[in-house]
Amino acid sequence: MLKCANAFTYEIDDLAVALNEIKTQLDEKITLLDHTVGIIMCHSEFISSGVARHICENLPFDVVGTTSAAQVVNDEAGELILTIFVMTSDDAWFRAGVTGSLRDSIDEPTRAAYEEATVGESGPPKLVLIFPPFLIEKYGGDAYIEAWKKTAPETPIFGSLAIDDTVTFSECETIFNGDNRKDAMPFVVCYGSINPRFYVSSLPEDESFSMVAEITNATKNFVYEINNTPTRDFFAKTGIPESMGTVPFVLDLKNRSDYDGVCVIAGNATFSSDGAAVFYGYVDEGSTFSLARFAPDDILSSSLSVIERINSTPDANGALLFPCIVRRMPLMGINASLSELHVAKETVSPGIPFMMSYSGGQICPTSIKDGAPANRFHSYSLIILVV
Repeated sequence: MLKCANAFTYEIDDLAVALNEIKTQLDEKITLLDHTVGIIMCHSEFISSGVARHICENLPFDVVGTTSAAQVVNDEAGELILTIFVMTSDDAWFRAGVTGSLRDSIDEPTRAAYEEATVGESGPPKLVLIFPPFLIEKYGGDAYIEAWKKTAPETPIFGSLAIDDTVTFSECETIFNGDNRKDAMPFVVCYGSINPRFYVSSLPEDESFSMVAEITNATKNFVYEINNTPTRDFFAKTGIPESMGTVPFVLDLKNRSDYDGVCVIAGNATFSSDGAAVFYGYVDEGSTFSLARFAPDDILSSSLSVIERINSTPDANGALLFPCIVRRMPLMGINASLSELHVAKETVSPGIPFMMSYSGGQICPTSIKDGAPANRFHSYSLIILVV
């Protein structure tokens, strides 16, 4: 049986106090079984103060995760906070690892790290949790999925890109057993008796879309033309803002070999020197897109509808929730920057331990058919894993 628990601390200066708070909460909530792993999310100041490293080095299990802008667990929601989500089991087991630098390539470091972490294992894992660095201007988020598809092709992938609360996202770090990196990807490979269920919410159910356009010239996450018009000109003509995180593009992925009829939401990060719109994820040439609303009420209503599903999921032992950092921006505009986190805190049953942490990009299957997961990179979305 799989059991889960969570813990938090606001203590950012005193290493011993922070560790004691985490250990005391975990000791009160859970007895560790044969196999245990921890997921950590924290404000970047917990890295610079040494608190995150001290906690990781003094827990009796592997700990992986990233920095974030804000998090919530059952007991508390905050910004300058560190949270940990623990999974422990006698009949599920976990292999944690971390890649080398991904600045030059993703595929080979991912394969090598996976092989090192899973020595002695046979058969495909049930789940892989990944925490990639925020290298969006170099790679579209789908590049991480591509690497894992080559490494573990039959396995659902769930994860969150590192993020922080700076305007430029310059303080993003990933964490593996206390070591922090800007260019490495920690991960957890899960085997045995674990039953992952996935939910994705991007838009309210009654959303109506405006405009339909075709991507007529694109390579990976670089879009050069829309409706045979240079992208920058198309944006100007249609009134689409060029600034980051303002417009959700609803992509139809019908040209992909694993198309499952589910659209995903994409967002543009910036423009390249040659005029291409640089998106967070891959935008297939020949695909179509529509535009969606992105108002505070839409965000909170879509969050509530999908978070409620956690409580009705059979045998829910715990949950991880990763909302896109862009979802927070309209909420900050109405002075409600933690309101989406509070929706989770007030909605998830107290008997289901969870962690929710803002994300720089979300990775989650939209379906699993005949054992084949349609692993997708999402923007503007809230993804949920129930175990």
